[in-house]
Amino acid sequence: MLAPFKLERYFARYEFTTRYLLCASDAEAMPIRDLLALEPGAAERFDDVWLGYTESRGSPELREAIATLYPLTGADGVLVHAGTQEAIFTLLSVLAGTGDHVIAQFPAYQSQYAVVEASGAEVSRWHSDLTRDGAPDPDDLERLVRPSTRALIVTSPNNPTGFVFERERLDRTIEFARKHGLWLVSDEVYRGSEHDPLWRLPPVCDLYERGISLGGTAKSYGLAGLRIGWTVTGDAQLYERLASFKDYLTICNSAPSEFLATVGMRHGDELIERVQRIVTRNLDLLDAYFARHTGTWQWRRPRAGTTAFPRYVRGDTDRLCAELIENAGVLLLPSSVFDCGNDRVRIGYGRANLPDALAVMERYIDDL
Repeated sequence: MLAPFKLERYFARYEFTTRYLLCASDAEAMPIRDLLALEPGAAERFDDVWLGYTESRGSPELREAIATLYPLTGADGVLVHAGTQEAIFTLLSVLAGTGDHVIAQFPAYQSQYAVVEASGAEVSRWHSDLTRDGAPDPDDLERLVRPSTRALIVTSPNNPTGFVFERERLDRTIEFARKHGLWLVSDEVYRGSEHDPLWRLPPVCDLYERGISLGGTAKSYGLAGLRIGWTVTGDAQLYERLASFKDYLTICNSAPSEFLATVGMRHGDELIERVQRIVTRNLDLLDAYFARHTGTWQWRRPRAGTTAFPRYVRGDTDRLCAELIENAGVLLLPSSVFDCGNDRVRIGYGRANLPDALAVMERYIDDL
């Protein structure tokens, strides 16, 4: 039995009824016409998209476009899903079951451990150091591993902390997984969003024979409404197991979404650059805001992504977030929805209206 998804239930209640969304994990979206304008002739070809079933693995054109991000694994290792959530559900349902054990980096998106638990497996949390920049310690892994351990799940760049692994930390994590024969599941939906290009690392599926990379169009590319995600693995046997499981879910994806995602991935660098312009401006505003309020917040500038996880010095972010919604029309996510205490919030800084939302929040908290 799957546990209620705390974050998504919170969003279901408030996301579309609160004026200022200051906690979104995705980046600013765009209208279809702006995406099609990136490629000559794309608008005309979109009009001719056939509204029939698509290939269950994803169209060859889309898989080839995605595969440019995974040069050593290639298009044959790409399985396209209806959003990264479906990819997570499929992958973790296949990898672990009753009697198995999985290690998961924490905090993270709830489905990365809830799906495993619902399958009957046990999960040990590999805790990140939130007092610093959100780094998990590879030395902790030997203490967590068991004979029944089947997989290790990491999220880099991380949601909610914005931490991204350094190469040495990633290499040590891969070394641990290889030593114990583990699958290494790497949620890389924010790959490409690193605020310094030097922090961008190769995908795990290209570095480790039992590595699986997760990706999607929502975060780094600002195309959340397409609902396109993917898994990438060089293990042909695992690939077939994933494809067979997906037959019981969406089977195949939306034809218009696959066409638009193909255009987007062919112009991925342009989309990432657009998002980074918004993110850079917003991070500068957040730096200035938190510098003005050191007695209220503890802030560490994230390395990547569109989310941060600052600590509220006065505690009780459940109450703070409820009051912000009720009295200021600003939505933040309390750390309780991440099973991570009650003294932090997730702030999303990938949306264009952050300056307005931040100003409203600052006035309200100043009045407190």
